[in-house]
Amino acid sequence: MKIACLLGSPRSGSCSAAIAGEFVKAAVELGATAETFTLNSLNYRGCQGCYACKKTLDHCILQDDLTKVLDSVKEADILVMASPVYYGDITAQTKGFFDRTFSYLKPDYITNAAPSRLAPEKKMVMVQTQGQPDQKMFSDIFSRYRMFLDWTGYKDCRLIRACGLSPDSTAETLAPFLQEARALAGEMLTP
Repeated sequence: MKIACLLGSPRSGSCSAAIAGEFVKAAVELGATAETFTLNSLNYRGCQGCYACKKTLDHCILQDDLTKVLDSVKEADILVMASPVYYGDITAQTKGFFDRTFSYLKPDYITNAAPSRLAPEKKMVMVQTQGQPDQKMFSDIFSRYRMFLDWTGYKDCRLIRACGLSPDSTAETLAPFLQEARALAGEMLTP
């Protein structure tokens, strides 16, 4: 089983990266292979709205550092996407990736019963961390992006949500979320 892990925080050593990393570590222990990308270290542009991926190509026309990421995600069985909440949404780095996944959709994606160019039955884990301790705040993020994940063929989408974290969160504070990530990896990789 192949995993593509995307770290969307601009800070190295972030809480979202730690939780995603624990999922990947547990998955690799169970026999998976994984490729991790720190989006903030890559040089890429967002979707240009050129529609080349619908008119003349079956992939994004842009050739930049995100090309390898898009290819890795296409080949992966599980996508792990980690992002802290910045200003009420995923980070700009994560959103730039998400916009480029428009290239995964077929030209007639709006009316096609199978709109995705990706293999069916892919799995996805979103790790969402936030400083705001109130779980009601920003609870809509996953559901908003879930529609696009459904379009691109992700049928088993899970959320690990960690509220009330900060850059100086302790190992003790992170521990339950790391355990949740490890348990979820076991669940998703065990037939």
